[in-house]
Amino acid sequence: MCANILGALKSLFRKPFDGGKRTMGHGSQQPQTQQMPGPFPGYSRPQGPYPGQHPALLRLDEVQREIATLGPQVCSYSGLQSDREYKRLERELTRLLLEVDQVETEGRPELQQARKCAAGEVEGLLRYLEGNATHPSRLAIEELTQEAQCLLNEGVVGPFRQGQAQDAFEISEELVEAVQDVAMRLAQVKTGGSVPLRKARYRALTRVCAVQEILEGRVRTHTLALPLSDDTHEAVQRINQVMAQVSGARCQEVALLMGLSGRDSCAHLARILTELLVELDALDVSSDAAVRNYRKQVVEEINGLLKHLDLEGEGEETRRYDLAQNDSIREIEAIRGRVSELREEVLRYGASGQGTELQALLMHLDQVDTGRNPCIREARRRAVLEVQALITFLDLWEALGRRNPGADEPPSHASVWRVLASLCDLQAQVLGFDGKRADKSYMVLEELLTKQLLALDAVDPQGDQGTKIARKQAVKYAQNILNYLDMKTDEWEY
Repeated sequence: MCANILGALKSLFRKPFDGGKRTMGHGSQQPQTQQMPGPFPGYSRPQGPYPGQHPALLRLDEVQREIATLGPQVCSYSGLQSDREYKRLERELTRLLLEVDQVETEGRPELQQARKCAAGEVEGLLRYLEGNATHPSRLAIEELTQEAQCLLNEGVVGPFRQGQAQDAFEISEELVEAVQDVAMRLAQVKTGGSVPLRKARYRALTRVCAVQEILEGRVRTHTLALPLSDDTHEAVQRINQVMAQVSGARCQEVALLMGLSGRDSCAHLARILTELLVELDALDVSSDAAVRNYRKQVVEEINGLLKHLDLEGEGEETRRYDLAQNDSIREIEAIRGRVSELREEVLRYGASGQGTELQALLMHLDQVDTGRNPCIREARRRAVLEVQALITFLDLWEALGRRNPGADEPPSHASVWRVLASLCDLQAQVLGFDGKRADKSYMVLEELLTKQLLALDAVDPQGDQGTKIARKQAVKYAQNILNYLDMKTDEWEY
């Protein structure tokens, strides 16, 4: 009967809460009841002195309705314990738990069981809420977000607030690369399929990637001959003023996206930028092609900023962060499935023209629409590396088969080729490896690859330019195999 109650509760907010991992006997004979619609159908109209539904069940009915309201909110909550929303949910659930505890059962087993089930559901929600807010992956997401905030506060937002125009300081490529590194590490945070963790990761990723794109756009346009002289055209002065406002808006947008601005909102900044577009559109620049081009570039900058200002509510859409049914992910997985078949074919039967199909699969991956979703970008990147690993293996295998050294080949050059032959054998093992980092076979492969790097380091080119180039390429090849082995075992998931 308790199972019926739990089933009814779970159906309301579609989450398998364990209700405190309760264990109850289901074999005892329960009083005959008249079934009625409601959250506790098994306990409606119990046989007893009460003509209608028992007051305790009426109160538990009200509690269950509140659980049905709070359940979806708890299931989708992706913040931290310090957030206001967390404290509100915790406060509401604690209140419900106290109210359930105060329900009088008068010693009746059926009422005690109903109260126990209701209390278990509330306790399950509390554990779920706390577990996601304090999960190591959630804390890792917050740590990486704070790292990005520090980088951008020092490199962009801080100088702007100190009165420097953005043109007065250069956004370095080092800053762009540092932000990109944070985005890569965020994409690799494991969520274990948890919806709140996926939601938190997606929310952080979209903002960091948007900021990265804004910074990259600024680096690309930094060398343009802008702004034009006010004497060029009567409209140029106003375009220059708009350009200065756009520079300020760029810094404001970075602050907004990264949570470094507590006063403004994305909607407010979007209104300002839209008004600037309207003003630019009203300027008459038809007589001067250079001014038209200048205005066009300013308009493109504004549109580039506007497209990122819709992120405020985007993370609330389940389809954006729950990628199991995403069409692009399905497309990538289909390609990976075919690559796996080709890899098995190569390792079992050898090369037989698979290279052409692999190149076609690379082109197919390049056309997959990532939809500005960093997790899909990462999935595509990893699929590309899988294809490239198999292509490079086939290339080396074929090169070793064609090799016909002459009698005058330098000994150092021959040494490099011997290492490459060993690397080819090791790469075949890496391609077929399907274990974990804790496995002994993983450690053996890692050690053998490291030994090949040491062997290459010991090769003395003796001034031979060809040997120097060959050794450099072999070192890169060995490092790529190590990186691929590392990627295969990092247990990344969408």
